[in-house]
Amino acid sequence: MSKFYARRRLSILAALTGMVVSVGLFNGPTASAALPTPVSAATARTYLASLTVAAENRTGYSRDLFPTWDTISGTCNTREWILKRDGTNVVTNSACTATSGSWYSPYDGATWTAASDVDIDHLVPLAEAWDSGAGKWTTAQREALANDVTRPQLLAVTDNVNQSKGDQDPATWVPSRSAYVCTYVRAWVQVKYYYKLSVDSAEKTALTNYLSSC
Repeated sequence: MSKFYARRRLSILAALTGMVVSVGLFNGPTASAALPTPVSAATARTYLASLTVAAENRTGYSRDLFPTWDTISGTCNTREWILKRDGTNVVTNSACTATSGSWYSPYDGATWTAASDVDIDHLVPLAEAWDSGAGKWTTAQREALANDVTRPQLLAVTDNVNQSKGDQDPATWVPSRSAYVCTYVRAWVQVKYYYKLSVDSAEKTALTNYLSSC
């Protein structure tokens, strides 16, 4: 192959590579959440079948009974730790406060560049946990759930989406981004199974239906 054709081939390859990168930049999110991978749909179905079905009881609930934002590492509390985990190019100051970065919310597909636009969602809401068994726990057990960075329980998402979710279970709320629903319900069942929390009948029906499509 002549030097001319060799150089031309390299030029074409470089151009094609540039096009691929550009497509990735324009079509893909600028950041991706890093929720610990939940159990498979098959395992989630097995877990769900074993969960106790019971009516919910919110008597005595207070969010203060679930201590949140423990120190996880160095100066980073739970919120800051998840922001660093789930963000891209996150820069923090000496107090571990995020000063820049980007965060992709898998619930709605939005990307944010200000940490103030991002909430840390308790995938199984704390009030829902209380309703389904955590009301009988010790404070230390409730604190463990509220700050669990090992199970798929905490996730950086768009703040107003998290607020609209509130304390709803999958019978009345799942992410609007349909591509994430399977991940969401698998994670939900895994957390409930790990913490031996119950499900109500409508919640179990919804989870069964969603998991059948996973």
